[in-house]
Amino acid sequence: MTSKKTSEAQLKASRKWQEKNKEHMNYIRKRSAARGFVKVATQEDLEELKRLIAEQQNKTL
Repeated sequence: MTSKKTSEAQLKASRKWQEKNKEHMNYIRKRSAARGFVKVATQEDLEELKRLIAEQQNKTL
């Protein structure tokens, strides 16, 4: 039998924080996915991402 390394109180606190911060969690998850994708993307993918990034930057100006 294995013992838990994280206390019940810590697990409860983590779940509470995640429930309260769903939008931030989604942002972090998407950012991580994007960074991971860039590492395996083809040159074509990267060119498209550059175009999308430029479009997004122009929207915010």
